[in-house]
Amino acid sequence: MPLDTSIECVLFDLDGTLVDTAPDFVLVLNALRAENELPPVATELVRQTVSDGARALVQLGFELQPEEDGFDALHQRLLTLYQAQLTQSQASLYPGMGELLDSLETAQIPWGIVTNKPECYSLTLLESLALRQRCQALVCPDHVQHRKPHPEPILLACAQLGVATERTVYLGDHIRDIQAAKNADVIAIAATYGYLAADAKPEQWYADFLLQDPSQTQSLLNLLRFS
Repeated sequence: MPLDTSIECVLFDLDGTLVDTAPDFVLVLNALRAENELPPVATELVRQTVSDGARALVQLGFELQPEEDGFDALHQRLLTLYQAQLTQSQASLYPGMGELLDSLETAQIPWGIVTNKPECYSLTLLESLALRQRCQALVCPDHVQHRKPHPEPILLACAQLGVATERTVYLGDHIRDIQAAKNADVIAIAATYGYLAADAKPEQWYADFLLQDPSQTQSLLNLLRFS
């Protein structure tokens, strides 16, 4: 299906939206638990937690709060294991996303990534997926003063790409992604196929659209036509 849309820019959250990164986090969290003589955590529990970041994964895996003794050491060890895992990453684009990126590039519609994942991990991940050179804007916490849900990261990506917010869409799988999109006055698409917590209610996030299947993203974009 050719891309025929009025949208002028597409921005993605990274983990749980553009890329399924959960397999790497399952491996490293359970490797860390094994180092501490603990059994594995269920994959589904990890998937429900990935979008909340590495600290949330430590809380899940060890039932510790950030202020408790031992938390910082476990957190740093998890990041070290994750950095090593990225050299042999099992992450992959969600179904249909590779074709979507091809279509965007053919239509000369710029695309980029706005993520709360630090730059060092984001760049290595994109390199492993052969996306580093194709991604036309990458905004990480290293590049801004305020993380999502603040609009600054999305607005920075739009400025880098030279596009207006009115015809830009942002896809994300967390409420903060939708809040950031609304705060930046871009079209907000909730990726409900992503890493939603068990109690998440994306229908209450006030997204402009809910996307249940990543392979339907291009069809949704083709509906966005303006006079």
